[in-house]
Amino acid sequence: MQQVLVIDDSAAVRQLMRMALERAGYAVSEACDGEDAYELLDGRTLNLVVCDLSMPRVDGLSFLRLLRHHPRYRFTPVVVLSTETRPDRREAAKAAGAQAFITKPCRPSELVDAVARLCH
Repeated sequence: MQQVLVIDDSAAVRQLMRMALERAGYAVSEACDGEDAYELLDGRTLNLVVCDLSMPRVDGLSFLRLLRHHPRYRFTPVVVLSTETRPDRREAAKAAGAQAFITKPCRPSELVDAVARLCH
C-alpha cells in the first residue's frame, strides 16, 4: 500500500484529505506543520507528501527544503495544496521541490488524481 504524508495546520483539511486518499487505497499519516512532519521522517517508507504552504513553526517551503536535504526522502514526490494563488509562491514551491500545486479549495478527486499521477 502506498504511504502518503499529509501536512496541514487545519485538522478539518487533514481529515478531508485523509478520507479521500484512504478511499482511493492509500495509507495516510498526518502532521500539523512542517516541524511535526519532519519528526516523522524516521526512515519509514513514504511514497508521497501533500503539504500546505502557510503553517506555524515550520512552513511548507521550509519543510520542502528540509525534505530535499534528507537522503532517504530527497526524491519523494510532493503535492502542494494551498490557498496561495500568487505565481511567485507557485514558483517558490516548485523551486523547493514540489511536483504539483493545487489551489484550495479543491475537489477530492483533483487531489487523488494528482497523488495517483505522482505516486510510484
